[in-house]
Amino acid sequence: MFRLTLIAALLATPALASAQTAPVAQDQGSETGQPPQRIRSVTLGAGQKCPASSTGEIVVCSTLDQPYRIPKELRDDGPIAAQNQSWVNRAATADEVGRVAGGLPDTCSPVGTGGQSGCSQMRARAFAAERRAAATGQADGR
Repeated sequence: MFRLTLIAALLATPALASAQTAPVAQDQGSETGQPPQRIRSVTLGAGQKCPASSTGEIVVCSTLDQPYRIPKELRDDGPIAAQNQSWVNRAATADEVGRVAGGLPDTCSPVGTGGQSGCSQMRARAFAAERRAAATGQADGR
């Protein structure tokens, strides 16, 4: 009984598949069935409208008035407070403090052997931070 049902189902499968191949209705833009010949990307300013597309062309519009989700008034470029930093940053800070306290090499510490070897690196990092702060227009609070 089961074999007979299975054979009947297998024989009916091509008939069902051929019934699903009805022609698909095409919209006005895809009469030829060919891909568009030109895709144009347009960047719009505030208040501008997207230009209309012509035959064989797709126009993609984007705006630059608010490129970020957070408005400019609410953005903060300053340093992130310690309680808002990730645990990775907190662990890296604790590791650096432990290295300096232990006088390990490249730490600029008067304690231990090799602690003085990192003083030039520390001064270079401080100089780079001062240059970044001056470039962004922030005062260093001294």
